[in-house]
Amino acid sequence: MIGIFDSGLGGLTAVEELRKAMPEADFVYFGDTARIPYGTRTVETIRAYALQDCRFLMSQGVTSILIACGTVSTNALDVIRSTFPVPVVGVVEGAAKKAAEIASKGKGRVLVLGTPATVKSGAFEKELRKNGCDGVMSIACPMFVPLAENGYTTVKHIAAVEIAREYLAPAVDFCPDAVILGCTHYPLLSEVISHFLPDSVLVSSGAEAVAELKKSLTSRGALCGGGKGKYYVSDGLEGFAESARRFLQTPVTDVTAIDINSY
Repeated sequence: MIGIFDSGLGGLTAVEELRKAMPEADFVYFGDTARIPYGTRTVETIRAYALQDCRFLMSQGVTSILIACGTVSTNALDVIRSTFPVPVVGVVEGAAKKAAEIASKGKGRVLVLGTPATVKSGAFEKELRKNGCDGVMSIACPMFVPLAENGYTTVKHIAAVEIAREYLAPAVDFCPDAVILGCTHYPLLSEVISHFLPDSVLVSSGAEAVAELKKSLTSRGALCGGGKGKYYVSDGLEGFAESARRFLQTPVTDVTAIDINSY
């Protein structure tokens, strides 16, 4: 069973990719909706939250963990991997590899969009350089998370367009070959981002993480199950179910609220 977690709803974009890539996989999803956002927290707080999230997932019997959160992947991946005895996949390595590959066939430029904590960590830049890409620009987009959480995600939404215009202004002249969506909320804003960067390829960090996880599970012969999913949140039970239906394009009925502070 695969454990997936995020600070809120954004990780559901990874769940959607998981269901497409591994429809047979059983999974448990936890959205820490009581403590969203993670991206503006200190590194110490992010790590403390992430460890609690993983302890909960381990209590559910998961055999691997997908960190569907750019902030945690860039600030706590090493701590999680050293603490828990299961394979752990973050959203950095796969996305950086894919973006660098795209950039190598163009101008050699990659734009990283992420939360303030993700951008401050420099993790995507480091991984991109390991993959031979030095033309990197990073922009923190803290308002993208609440826009996605509240459904303001298309060019029809003036708030989304104006906030994206301000964030992406420096990137227009940069002309990136690839744009890493370094937060799993951001794929929901793909239409708006592409509106300002129409010639750039958008790279979903969640989708690339799922691809990495599939390779790992397949190589170990551990990809099995019945395609069942369970959803847990730390707050806002009814609101999550409604939003999840919008994210996944299907009703989500098996949702349970937990006290994450007990883990």
